[in-house]
Amino acid sequence: MLTLGTQISQYKIISRLGCGGMGEVFLAKDLRLGREVAIKVLYDRLAKDTDLVARFEREARSLAALSHPNIITIHDFSSENGITFAVMEYLEGETLRTWILRRPLDLAKALEIAIAVAEGLAAAHSKAVIHRDLKPENIFITHHGLIKILDFGLARVEISTMAESNSFPTVAEVATDPGVVMGTFPYMSPEQIKGNFVDNRTDIFSFGCVFYEMLTGTNPFYRATAIETSAAILKDKPSKISRNLKQISQEIEWIIMRCLEKDREARFPSTRDLVATLKAVAAHSSDSKLNELKKPIQKKTSTRRLRKVISSIAVLPFTNASKDTEAEYLSDGITENIINILSQLPKLKVMARSTVFRYKGKDIDPQEIGQLLKVQAILTGWVTHHGELLKIQTELVDVFDGSQIWGEQYNRKFADILTIQEEIAHQISDKLQMKLSGEDKKRLVKRHTENTKAYELYLKGRYYWNKRTRVSLKKAIEFFQKAIDLDPLYASAYAGLADCYIIIGIYGGEEDPHEAFNKAEIAATKALQIEEVAEAHTALGSVRIYQHWDWIGAEKEFQRALELNPDYPTAHQWYGNHLMRMGRFDEGIEQLKRAQQLDPLSLIINQSIGWGYYLSRQYDKAVKQYLKVIDMDESFYFTHVELGLVYLQQKRYEEAIDEIKKSLALVGEKPAIIYSMLGYAYAVANQITEAKTVLNHLLEDSKKIHISPVLFAILYSGLGDIEKGFYWLEKACEIRDEYLIRMRVDPVIDTLRAYPRFSELMKQVGLPD
Repeated sequence: MLTLGTQISQYKIISRLGCGGMGEVFLAKDLRLGREVAIKVLYDRLAKDTDLVARFEREARSLAALSHPNIITIHDFSSENGITFAVMEYLEGETLRTWILRRPLDLAKALEIAIAVAEGLAAAHSKAVIHRDLKPENIFITHHGLIKILDFGLARVEISTMAESNSFPTVAEVATDPGVVMGTFPYMSPEQIKGNFVDNRTDIFSFGCVFYEMLTGTNPFYRATAIETSAAILKDKPSKISRNLKQISQEIEWIIMRCLEKDREARFPSTRDLVATLKAVAAHSSDSKLNELKKPIQKKTSTRRLRKVISSIAVLPFTNASKDTEAEYLSDGITENIINILSQLPKLKVMARSTVFRYKGKDIDPQEIGQLLKVQAILTGWVTHHGELLKIQTELVDVFDGSQIWGEQYNRKFADILTIQEEIAHQISDKLQMKLSGEDKKRLVKRHTENTKAYELYLKGRYYWNKRTRVSLKKAIEFFQKAIDLDPLYASAYAGLADCYIIIGIYGGEEDPHEAFNKAEIAATKALQIEEVAEAHTALGSVRIYQHWDWIGAEKEFQRALELNPDYPTAHQWYGNHLMRMGRFDEGIEQLKRAQQLDPLSLIINQSIGWGYYLSRQYDKAVKQYLKVIDMDESFYFTHVELGLVYLQQKRYEEAIDEIKKSLALVGEKPAIIYSMLGYAYAVANQITEAKTVLNHLLEDSKKIHISPVLFAILYSGLGDIEKGFYWLEKACEIRDEYLIRMRVDPVIDTLRAYPRFSELMKQVGLPD
């Protein structure tokens, strides 16, 4: 970041003025033109994000397109030595927020500022630029009394550049995906709150909020919480200003209230009309323009249905309201099962388990979560289990206005648990106004077991499987097996067993990987003999590749899983990983991104995208993706390892070693797969003594537990010992080591890949050159 005396381009830094959401602002001297300027510098961590840089540049371009005394002037925009910055005119004074905090403004001053702001907006709108974040913080009053609109960071540029008129042309959203809410509470218009299309009139609504606050000292819609504020913007009529401020004329009140109309058709049709009306009032005019604009607007008739069809939903983790913490498996299991049932409906987008469970135990407003996840409805619930009694309370909320679509309380015997979940799914599909075919209705009532006790054991199995530790996987296996003992035809329990053994086989441990994969294959095959489920095909796809090196067979299994359930995130993820290992990078990343769309907050899926970029040598993208995962959860230890490997390829050796050490610290032990990568990093960084220390530890450990020979091959490769590198690769081939399947594309083995012997080894694994 810039410091006092630093020079960037022709600008010398004098002092720091402040900071904002995207960067810091500095006072600088333009050495070429001899004037003081303000330089806004994007934060280092954000400068690596191409989307944010584009937004920053968009603000600069938006401002550069405008030339008006009430809009801050931009002089320059550039990127130099990794620093992205914009150069603007230097203003001395205070924001309107500071003025309002001291005391409400008198009418004359408020009207003066309102006219200046409206004129600035009119100039922006004439260039097809919509601000979308107008608030007192973004209005500046200089020591000379000039009024300037700041911060067009959320501005949207209309495709049409036609001058503003009383009609509003159709425009395209450039800056934001559909449904994304942009702006600042509580100055957002109703259409912004709903995530709908916005035009010039959204700025007019925000202007009304600011004008109201200048006179009263309070925002017309501000409430204690975001959800209450949203509801007020959508439903409440602002209190009349004239009740407390008798000096406010009816004309001023009428102007503000017209700006604050919920229906944008009822607001001023353009900012030019708003300016004309404000000036007429300021001049105490009673001209025809004011009288004409005060006529009520004829609203268009509408045949809109009482409630729209909702096609996307997130089921938040049900709360365990029981006193017994051991009943946590039940609330989690019911949540997961409802997600799985609703996912069977072809016209309904359902957020995946790992995404919604990121919010487990957090006191976050459901409407806010819905907006973040870009879904239209949120289901919440509470579960109480006491003996044979089960109480489940549910609530379905419309994300756009926070209203309750449906709510129900079920007081039943525990034996009715399967029936209750089916009823909930039916009620939801009905309230969302979904038209279900006969086949869809069958999916809602399809049970994998009729044995309630077996189902309870299955829920416990999934609860522990999701923890993904050695101890929890053993517990999960026990519960799945007990469920199978009670119901030998329980396909889902067999699929759960297969998933457990696959995780053990991939990450290693006390059990031999081949034995683990063999058990996974038996369980997945048994599941498919009972019932064809996507989970079993996905598991079998992993077994085909890890156990048999059957590349074609594995691909067929993944494809069949996706035919059965196109919205199964894990199938897309594991298939994407499979394609990456085959060197089909574009296809692989496409599958991984599809998994991310279905499960956007899944740590492992987001990490897999970073791994895909790493394998395809797109290192900058890999770093950016891994940093996003770390922002999501810094304790997700394996992300640090993979980020370290990317840093090694970029020759950022110290950073690489630090990241891998972070991973070991988070784990609290030295698993071979991570510890060996530390040794490899030492070797590549030419810290030979440290690398050999790691190597000797692993060689000693290999006498007691299974350690993949490939890990030793990687270590010797880093040390430059080609012969020993190939010795361990050949040993890996002899035992059909599971790690060999990624060696065709993994950069850590590049020093061995150049030798003809490597191609021969890959042929044994079934991979082409």
